[in-house]
Amino acid sequence: MASKGWQHPYVNIFKHVKLEDWKRSAKEGDVSTYTDKRLKCSVFRIRGPVPANSYILVPKNSNQSLGLVGRYFYLLFRPAPGKYFVVHLDVSVEDGQVVRISFSNMFKEFKSTATWLQFPFLCGAAKDSVYESTAKSARHGLVGPAPTSVRWTCLMLDLQYTLSFYLNRCYSQLKSIKLCANMSVKNMFTSDLLLDPGVSFSEAKLMGLASSQGTGPMPRDMSYPVPKGVSWYDLYDYIRFPSEGTKLPFDSIQKGNLEPQANCVSNQRSPMREESSCVNLSKLLKDRVSIIQQITTPKSLLRNQTPMVTDIPDLGVVSTQQDDDWLFNNGDQHQQESTSSMSQQFTSRPPWDTDDGGVHVHVHPDDGFSKHEEESEEEFVCTPVPHPVHLSLSKEPRQEKLLPDPILRLNRIIGFGGATTKCALWSKSGDAVVYPCHAIIVSMKISSNQQRFFIGHTDKVSALAFNGNTTLLASAQTGSHSVVRVWNYNKGNCLAMFRIHAHSLSSLSFSYGGGILCGVGKDSHSKTMVVVWNTQNVSKGGEVTIIAKAHTDVDIRTMKVAFFDDTRMVSCGRDNIRLWRVRNGTLRSCPVNLGEYHSLDFTDVAFEEGHSSSQHLDERTLFASSRSGYIFEIDYSRVVIKNVRRLLPAQQQHANRREKFTFNTGPGIAINSISVSSSFCATGSEDGFLRLWPLDFSAIFLEAEHEGPVSLVSISSDSLQVLAATSTGTLGFLDVSSRGYSTMMRSHTDTVLGFSVDGIRRHLTTASSDGTVRIWNMDSLHQLYDFVSEDSPCSVAFHPSEQVFSCGFSSGIVRVFDISSAKMLAEHKQHRGEVVGLAFSPDGEFMYSADSQGSLALYNASEEDHNVIRVVCNVLARGTERAPDALTVSSDSRCLAFIGPSEYIVTIADSQSLDELLHVDVSILDVQSPRLDSALRVCFSPASTEHLLVATSANKILWVSTKTGRLLREVSKVHKHPCSSLAVSEDSRFLLTAGHNAVKVWDYNMQLDISSQMFIGHSQPICQVSFSPDQLGVISVGDAIFLWDFLAHPADSLTDSRSPLRLSHTSAPKSVQPGAEVSRVQLSNGMPRQTAPLPSSPPSRLDISTLDQVEQEAFGSLSICDDTPTIPTAIVPATGSGPTSDPRPAVSFLQVTELVNKSPMNPVELKGKKPIRPDCYRHFIPRFKTSTLDQAAEAPQPGEEGIKLKAVIGYNGNGRGNMVWSPDQGLFAYSCGCVVVLEYLHTGSQRHLQGHSEEISCLAVSNDAQTVASAAGGSNGSRSLICIWDVQNGTCRKTISYHEGAVQSLAFSRDDRFFLSVGDFSDPEVALWSSKTFKLLSNVTMSGPIHDAAFSPSTASQLACVGSQGAYFCLIHTNGSDVDLRVQRVKAPVEVGDVELTALCYHKDSFLFTATNRGHVCFWDVNTQRCLMTWEADEGEIGVLLCRGNRLLTGSNTRWLRLWEVDALQGVKPEGKGCNAEDSGTVVLLEQEIMLDGTTVSAAFDNTMDMGIVGTTAGTLWYINWSDNSSIRLVSGHKTKVNDVVFSADERHFATCSEDGSVRVWSLPSNELEVQFQVLSQACRCVCWSPSFSKESACVAAGYSDGTLRIFRLSSSEMEMKLHPHQVAVTAMQYSANGHVILSAGKNGLVAVSSPLNGATLRVIKDHKGAPISTIQCVNEQCKNLGLEGNEMWLAVSADRRVSVWAADWLKDKCDLLDWLTFPAPAYFGDDSPPPSLAAFCPADPSLVVYTGYGVEKELSFYSLAKKQIIKKIALPDWATCFSLSCKSQLIAVGSKERMLKLIKSSSGRFQDFLQHSETCHFSPSGLLLFTVAFNEILLWEVQGL
Repeated sequence: MASKGWQHPYVNIFKHVKLEDWKRSAKEGDVSTYTDKRLKCSVFRIRGPVPANSYILVPKNSNQSLGLVGRYFYLLFRPAPGKYFVVHLDVSVEDGQVVRISFSNMFKEFKSTATWLQFPFLCGAAKDSVYESTAKSARHGLVGPAPTSVRWTCLMLDLQYTLSFYLNRCYSQLKSIKLCANMSVKNMFTSDLLLDPGVSFSEAKLMGLASSQGTGPMPRDMSYPVPKGVSWYDLYDYIRFPSEGTKLPFDSIQKGNLEPQANCVSNQRSPMREESSCVNLSKLLKDRVSIIQQITTPKSLLRNQTPMVTDIPDLGVVSTQQDDDWLFNNGDQHQQESTSSMSQQFTSRPPWDTDDGGVHVHVHPDDGFSKHEEESEEEFVCTPVPHPVHLSLSKEPRQEKLLPDPILRLNRIIGFGGATTKCALWSKSGDAVVYPCHAIIVSMKISSNQQRFFIGHTDKVSALAFNGNTTLLASAQTGSHSVVRVWNYNKGNCLAMFRIHAHSLSSLSFSYGGGILCGVGKDSHSKTMVVVWNTQNVSKGGEVTIIAKAHTDVDIRTMKVAFFDDTRMVSCGRDNIRLWRVRNGTLRSCPVNLGEYHSLDFTDVAFEEGHSSSQHLDERTLFASSRSGYIFEIDYSRVVIKNVRRLLPAQQQHANRREKFTFNTGPGIAINSISVSSSFCATGSEDGFLRLWPLDFSAIFLEAEHEGPVSLVSISSDSLQVLAATSTGTLGFLDVSSRGYSTMMRSHTDTVLGFSVDGIRRHLTTASSDGTVRIWNMDSLHQLYDFVSEDSPCSVAFHPSEQVFSCGFSSGIVRVFDISSAKMLAEHKQHRGEVVGLAFSPDGEFMYSADSQGSLALYNASEEDHNVIRVVCNVLARGTERAPDALTVSSDSRCLAFIGPSEYIVTIADSQSLDELLHVDVSILDVQSPRLDSALRVCFSPASTEHLLVATSANKILWVSTKTGRLLREVSKVHKHPCSSLAVSEDSRFLLTAGHNAVKVWDYNMQLDISSQMFIGHSQPICQVSFSPDQLGVISVGDAIFLWDFLAHPADSLTDSRSPLRLSHTSAPKSVQPGAEVSRVQLSNGMPRQTAPLPSSPPSRLDISTLDQVEQEAFGSLSICDDTPTIPTAIVPATGSGPTSDPRPAVSFLQVTELVNKSPMNPVELKGKKPIRPDCYRHFIPRFKTSTLDQAAEAPQPGEEGIKLKAVIGYNGNGRGNMVWSPDQGLFAYSCGCVVVLEYLHTGSQRHLQGHSEEISCLAVSNDAQTVASAAGGSNGSRSLICIWDVQNGTCRKTISYHEGAVQSLAFSRDDRFFLSVGDFSDPEVALWSSKTFKLLSNVTMSGPIHDAAFSPSTASQLACVGSQGAYFCLIHTNGSDVDLRVQRVKAPVEVGDVELTALCYHKDSFLFTATNRGHVCFWDVNTQRCLMTWEADEGEIGVLLCRGNRLLTGSNTRWLRLWEVDALQGVKPEGKGCNAEDSGTVVLLEQEIMLDGTTVSAAFDNTMDMGIVGTTAGTLWYINWSDNSSIRLVSGHKTKVNDVVFSADERHFATCSEDGSVRVWSLPSNELEVQFQVLSQACRCVCWSPSFSKESACVAAGYSDGTLRIFRLSSSEMEMKLHPHQVAVTAMQYSANGHVILSAGKNGLVAVSSPLNGATLRVIKDHKGAPISTIQCVNEQCKNLGLEGNEMWLAVSADRRVSVWAADWLKDKCDLLDWLTFPAPAYFGDDSPPPSLAAFCPADPSLVVYTGYGVEKELSFYSLAKKQIIKKIALPDWATCFSLSCKSQLIAVGSKERMLKLIKSSSGRFQDFLQHSETCHFSPSGLLLFTVAFNEILLWEVQGL
């Protein structure tokens, strides 16, 4: 042993193998490190849904050994809450044999073989928690997932004792260790010392403990930190195995270590111990002995005492809490001996002694709830009830993971059976049916088809059973390792899981009361084995024990427990019917004397029901059925046959007429199942009939024919319904009273090979190995069509828009089917091998097919016969392993990708010609790989056609550029098995993969710490997986069809992205996506004008030209040259125009322009200097605008405006601190876009302050409420503009342009002497101004971004700022006229980690609160500039802090608004570096909390903090009243872009729709929100009103991005109908003039005519196919004078500058093309998309069509339908983005991209410009009102006329 001396006193295993280098160790799956907040050190975290797939292995190679000889193995770990974990230790014994010791909370019982010991680990809870008290009362450990309050644990295993006791072997050395998910691990070590972690080094020294005595304290680097005055055992668990004194499972939960005296009875049910020097135990009894480790408590160690391991005590348990009646009320609950095949015997033991189950490594049980403990890693939850909160000084860093978790939720499964179709059960109420679908158990409601799932089996479910009241459900899985699970049916949770040494478990039966469960299977010798379990206590958390077990050669098909006696069973099988009984622990049977029928094959048995359980056995009748058609009635008490009847085929006496069945001689019909009720009997037979008989079997009174043999019948408990299942996978029920039959589920009977989805009609087509192609309704799960072929289908594909699908077969034939007509359109035989790929191009023009011989075919899908265009041979890799999706087409329909010509090559080809464009060799991408990598699957990324994803045989996914073939990114170890399918979401945010039985969802960009989530449920390899077309679901097929809900957040809600957008710094951006974050410098294109020149002459007139004029002058620019260099500001009203101050040094116009747009600068150099946006939401980022303000606008003269702003609807939730409220003065102001709204809360009236041209970021109000300051970005790249407003007269007193970036914060000092402005992260400068003159007094550039600033409420010379670099304490020093701002920076306290300080507020005189982006609140002493205290007030970032008196308000991005009582903080005094709550005892109270609809961005409260107003990112301003705990919406608006706004016909309402999927209906003139209809994860693109004037019949119809239309009725506030006429996004829609139909248009140019009555699609108009339609309009107009019949006209406008005008009479189903207009245009070379094409009927004369769009000139064209020519044009200065025609005064409102609304009088050409909104505009039907929209801002104007 001398060579092993280095291992004394201990060996740090992680250090020994240098774990983090991973050279001598290995990791697999999700293994990461993080800093634990309890241990304050870095630990390893192992996570994964399957523990075996994520682990740490030491050493790395199996041929190596650790060679550790220490007797004791110590593991410092914490089980993951709610999860399972496994630990494997491989140890060597004296002869070199390796023995594995495993422990896990998954193991239910102790198991032992010669080379493997398995110990259950019973997880426990924190001290004094509810878990702990529950476990004590339960009196035994609970095996299962760890509770949420599970603690860090020190586990000690005595390896020498374990091997000696259980295997009688001598321990040699520890060879290897494998730690499997889910757990956190600090370290592990071995030692020969018995160490006590609860004893410190100083205590050990005082106690005289030394290593020479075999004991001592825990080494410092292995110890857990313990604060002063706290016991180690109050924070952590210490587990020793074996413990000092063996305890039974139900006593080991006690934390005391007092040994009870012999023969002493304790009220705590302590085990009795007797002194015994020798214990003789049989092997079986040893296996029943529970050596359970207790959690030890602190104990005094005696000096010089040597640790000893005592002998195993004799078993003896005495209880004073249960009477004898309970102990011995039913002898059948005892253990019993086996039948003759078992040689050893169990001794009879009382029931409370039968659940010890084996050896358990025991911590604490988990009951599913716990009290909050400060050592728990869970965040505390605060309620309105005041209670103390301990203040913590640190927080564990969070790992970014894929959210939400879980991102998939199993919604529905199409499938039935798998291992058997003979299992289906009624619930007690008869409203649900429970059946197996492969490895999942499904409970389906028969009324709604809603499904509920029981998931846990790993193989196909082969048997099910209910107890009498259907509260307990038992299930068994097939396979070599049969597992039985018992479920709580109502809650859906698994109560128990146990294995039996049997396979092919084929039958289960519960007793009526649920106390007995009987199962039948095959043992290892293929003999029939019957097992009876005691399940009486399973619902209370008790264990399931075996009552009896028997092995027999008798064949048993089914076995049932008698409902009237738990001890009696009956079974049947080939050649036998047997009656069974359990008595005195034995299971005995007796056969029924069958006489001449002894050779029959019996299929089912059933008891006569409907009698009370007290009925004598003599009156019991047993029914049995056989495969030869016989039905037996058996006298149960006499065990003799009473009657025998036989089911015979019908006698065909007449053609097509079948006579009644009779029971005579002759060949019978096989009866597979029988069910008996009190009034009738049901049989299911091989001929496919379900038959109902009276109990005397005199005649059939009801029957139902099925397509296949009926394998199961079951009568519901009320006898009103009969369930029937067939061997062909059909499940249905017969309603006896109505005689109606309902099919619940159909299914494929073999593997589903592939699928395709019709997104328009929500149809799903599947191809299966059973030889069928089926079409399913995805909503109802019903099978719609079934195509059967002698040839085996391999792959299917739906046409993207037509009701057509194609199918490829194993013979190489490709067939195309039309579903609507149920006919075959085409059949092609070009292929010689199996069709492995089939696809349509997204535009529907082409179809592609590929076969296993390498051929590729191209078809013309626009023609009905799908003619072959080209066939190319030997271009694909040969083989069938890439089926069914060997082909992929890019989203723009330009490219086709496949694997070939070899398995190592990926080819990209032109989709229209199949010409090869690019070859990518994936085998050479990894030069270090020892073997060639081959491609398995390819998939284009829909949102980026430059990305092609390739799954390879090395379990990698490669991102390959489709242009260059370069490798862009790769991910390894995607699955343990090869990837079988690959799909990318439409927005390219998520990736979907399938490998073997698992589905994984990945973050497409792979930028998270945990980028994937895995989901199991399939019992066979998955063949194909994909997103549904609406992106709301995921479909996976293999053993069955799984429909998952995809729970990912919409893209527009993910505003947490911290990384700024990277753009090249050119003078003007080429292409910018909406919503991107772009700085002002990047978009600068020249300096703007200071003000718009006011006209000195009468208003200008637009040039009006007619076709009669010979010369048409092109319309020129309306701008007036202004060459005077000025400092740029925004436009201010004439009434408030004042001098503009710029305190910076004078800079000329040219110099500033050159600085902003320095073209020679290298973009790479500029990129390095770009400021980085801080990692917090509190920092303001303006919404990105692609438009620039028109500097040539003609502002109308004051008092002569043609429209006047009447109301602003909405609040800008993108602002920060952009709402102010002064309760004393009654001032309430907020911003919406570039307008400041002054609102009077009592009347609801508004005043509007207009002076900004960009989005307002923040507001501030002076203390006297006479002045309001607002800040917004400068136009066209100029500096930000601050406007100072006079509240009384609504005029702008002063404007300031100083900050180069956006303004982050504004503030007035307490005495209103000073005014503060803070720049954003691009210009982090603090500027101090005089509030009287608004001249700059001082400015300081901070070291980092500033998020918030505030003046001291008591000292005017003090202020503070917070930001990325910490807190800044500022003092204002005044020396005469000179003012100096002195700043002292203090970093954030180390206790809160690396954080950003996001918000602040003062507390009384000398204290300051600050908040962090991780939810902390820090309490500072302003005088000493030290942090006195911190506590965690929220789980997310706190962006708003407000303090009034002793009450503190916090608002965060978790949507929680919380009110704290902080009075106790005044007494806090600094102690050392900081003050810990545990040391000081200081607490803060959470008084109340409320969850709002979005992140808090602004707040204002009264002086007592009783009531106030809060603004959120959802665009809502809430009135909060803490006294009555109420909240009221004051202002509500859309959070995201508003796509449409329309008036109702009576102008009493208007409707708006938005990208967030909401439709809102508002009332006029109050502008109050009446009702909101919300559709999740979809954008609402357009909305329209029904023509009805009455409120009762008024409806709003809306079109969505998934191609659906939804009709909402205003009177009921409910959705009336959902239509799905489009596969792509709906871009325009309108009710017909009379309301008979709805016309809707999709992004693909198809126009659908739908009925609002039944939702049917009446016709589809394809004339505009290929170009998105922007407008649909309908008018009442008789068309006779235009040459066609019809009572109304409608038009459609597409992006290709085409207008179609139609005459229609919908009642007569007439719709004819009246005119077709095409407007010419030159090629468009702009960087963005061309201007939209717009058209409308002229309200005064519908025979005139007004058109504008991209063309030769910027103009409005008036086209006469009667004259067939353009009769007038009006030139425009800019391209129009929207326009609306008024029925009054011939007014036209035209919006442009330059953010200018032009109001034009069409008769004279007179116009006015309004620099407000230009994205959407709509006149009211009367022409008196006008709506304009920009992003989410809605302005309502009153039209006064020109």
